Amino acid sequence: MSAATVKGWCPGALRPMQSGDGLVVRVRPFGGRLEAPQISGLAELAERFGNGLVDVTSRANLQIRGVQEDGHRPLLDGLARLALLDPDADIEARRNILVTPFWSRGDETQSLAAELEEALADSGLALPTKFGFAIDDGRSRVLAGDSADIRIERDRAGGLLVRADGARLGRSVERGQAVSAALALASWFLISGGAKGGRGRMAAHIASGAVLPQSLRGETEPAPVMAAVRPGHYPEGAMVGVAFGQMLHATLHQFSACGHALRMTPWRMVLSEGKREIPSGAGLISEPYDPALRVIACSGAPRCREAHADTRALAAALAPRMPADARLHVSGCGKGCAHSGNSAVTLIATRAGFDLVRDGSTRDAPVLRGLSGADIVSDPSILVGGN
Repeated sequence: MSAATVKGWCPGALRPMQSGDGLVVRVRPFGGRLEAPQISGLAELAERFGNGLVDVTSRANLQIRGVQEDGHRPLLDGLARLALLDPDADIEARRNILVTPFWSRGDETQSLAAELEEALADSGLALPTKFGFAIDDGRSRVLAGDSADIRIERDRAGGLLVRADGARLGRSVERGQAVSAALALASWFLISGGAKGGRGRMAAHIASGAVLPQSLRGETEPAPVMAAVRPGHYPEGAMVGVAFGQMLHATLHQFSACGHALRMTPWRMVLSEGKREIPSGAGLISEPYDPALRVIACSGAPRCREAHADTRALAAALAPRMPADARLHVSGCGKGCAHSGNSAVTLIATRAGFDLVRDGSTRDAPVLRGLSGADIVSDPSILVGGN
């Protein structure tokens, strides 16, 4: 079986994944940021070598879709010219880092990200494919609800700490110790058996009874969690949503034409750095309470070979029916690639129809099975338990 068809891992640029519309090539921006020329270059590459569709992922990456086998090599050459390519696939896989978009020039965020990227490249750590890091070093944490196994954060007094996901408290560190402490945690995770089967996660390892050694254990409480981020104006720039996490290459061109860098987020939003007006374009969400923000949907059929239904069409129809404080996840299969966490309602497409999970994820037992999309749309009370 070729590397492009193996499942159970996240794609990269050097190790793409085969989907229903061709290869999915994931681009991981260094430091979670793209300069205007890189944005323009990615738009051109998506148009030339893909089908023009670009995903914004829950790992704060971009994915060029619809790439054919003979276009993969020239696409990689283009990414290399844009300084968006790692030396090899192993280094690329280890560079799985979320970076808060709320940083200012001169603070420590970008230097921490660059140091961690370099240290991971040199480490040789054989980490599980979905194992990741978060640099969430603002006065309030914004990545607390997003997938990461090791977190570099602030405490309530503004000091740095390093915390294992699943542990309530973190270890206070000086600036020069933060990255080495994070890698020490990753090494402990491997040595203590957390990576058995190749797909382990830190929180599950700790929940199973693994005990951090005293040298890595902390007693410091992290900073409070920031309220939910929505489209709008922020001191760092303009935040805009991407409907269902997918945009046209032409929309990327629009971003590049503004001349502003983009900061990526794991919320299917992007921050146009320093921009005062909210960007507009096909598939962009500018309103802070747009119903589409309540819904997460994967690519679905026919774009994904594993999907049993067109998730995007159903998600668009159901978005206005969801309560303002509830989240709906529509998954084309049981893997839940678009969202690994819990949602108020999760719909899972199967060969027999949609299964419905309440207050859970694709891993939980459904309360209803075999629903048709038409039935759900015609009777939205099914979603909120009025059936």
